[in-house]
Amino acid sequence: MDDYTILYYTRQQERQHNMSNSNSNSSKRRIETDVMKLLMSDHEVELVNNSMQEFHIKFHGPKDTPYEKGVWRLHVELPDNYPYKSPSIGFVNKIFHPNIDIASGSICLDVINSTWSPLYDLLNIVEWMIPGLLKEPNGSDPLNNEAATLELRDKKLYEEKIREYIDKYATEEKYEQLFGSEDESSEEVDEEEEDEVDEDEEDDESEDLSDEDVELSDELSDIDMSDEEQV
Repeated sequence: MDDYTILYYTRQQERQHNMSNSNSNSSKRRIETDVMKLLMSDHEVELVNNSMQEFHIKFHGPKDTPYEKGVWRLHVELPDNYPYKSPSIGFVNKIFHPNIDIASGSICLDVINSTWSPLYDLLNIVEWMIPGLLKEPNGSDPLNNEAATLELRDKKLYEEKIREYIDKYATEEKYEQLFGSEDESSEEVDEEEEDEVDEDEEDDESEDLSDEDVELSDELSDIDMSDEEQV
């Protein structure tokens, strides 16, 4: 291999390395921008371990559909090369839908990839992509065969099954029981800590009082002794 060829391959590697770093920085900036936009919206969002690449979203079923009264927690993970690669999205509490795995809650990747575009942001997922999937399932790529069959053959029974799952797993009350809120949890912890502090203070006060009683008793004993000596 001559010097010219070596130089050529060296520069090619440098170019690829620089492009990789540039894409990585671009993805990080895009993740930060999209997540901040989501956090500033009206949607309830909880970061997992303060990570910008993993979080939960409280999702309400779209109106004028059998899912209307349902409330679900979405689990979203963003890949390092987001938005050029689609996010991983799943339902934490159960939902009855042809393209959503009934056990894991995962949405079919082929369905996500077929609709995903780097031009979309995270708000598009919550406000357009998932509501659209619930309204119009993709029957050609099911993860829940029972739901897919009912959706094709018996719409009425299909919708009844959706509402049955909502009553069991996805009402507002069920959501609060399953997930609650971080504020309530932190308040409970604070109250417990305050109670512990109050108990410690009471113990300290009782110890101080008992010490004072001992000192007073000693003083009285000394006085009695001195009186006896004088007599």
